[in-house]
Amino acid sequence: MIGQHRAARAVRAIGTALLPVDVRNWIRTQQRRYGLQWTRVGTVEFGHLRRVSPISPVFAFDRGQLVDRYYIEQFLSACSVDVRGCVLEMMDDTYTRKFGGARVTRNDVFHSVAGNPRATIVADLTGENSIPDDAFDCIICTQTLQFIYDFRAALRELHRILKPGGVLLLTTHGTSRIGRREGVDSWGEYWRFTAQSMRRLLTETFSGADVRIDVYGNVLAAVANLHCLAAEELTRAELDHRDPDYEVLLAVRAVKER
Repeated sequence: MIGQHRAARAVRAIGTALLPVDVRNWIRTQQRRYGLQWTRVGTVEFGHLRRVSPISPVFAFDRGQLVDRYYIEQFLSACSVDVRGCVLEMMDDTYTRKFGGARVTRNDVFHSVAGNPRATIVADLTGENSIPDDAFDCIICTQTLQFIYDFRAALRELHRILKPGGVLLLTTHGTSRIGRREGVDSWGEYWRFTAQSMRRLLTETFSGADVRIDVYGNVLAAVANLHCLAAEELTRAELDHRDPDYEVLLAVRAVKER
């Protein structure tokens, strides 16, 4: 099935490249008029997905591993050699311990407000704080940027506290359900990013540095993520197929210039 989708995508890409816009529009008009779609209108079977509420009301925590967490761990596993030396992680040190192991000489946990017993640093990433310059060899910042209204200030601060040659491993949502709302939760969720916006943002902050942006997801993974299905409910081939038009998770590896 995945191979068929790739073939169909290739055919569409060739048609887009070779056919004038007016010809492509005429073809689409004929498809609508005569029902010539590859999957005909009215024949799609939604099954359990034909509903206006998600299958899991709690982000798949009641079903298994979250789809975005599957992608996060895939990304961090691929970058595990970067998790070394003095490492800072947001909210807890789960990923530091899982992917850094004996390479980590010191691990700190950051939180923006007091009350987290795991936090070793309580500070504001968007304002003045006491964290010294060039403090960390690696910063793991997963699923955090979208909760910070002044995300540019946060990125500048993450750059400041990285050592020269240090690595920022950052992930953020693409297509997903909203997780926090002002007035309901203690903080809000303000942003969704794309690979294009992240590339421009990192160019501003990590100018001249080694920056890589990975995109994870496809239409099936996006639908599963929106319905809060678990990663275990899809096959590895379905999860690992990447379609750049469906950005379920964005993952950034940025190295601070020396």
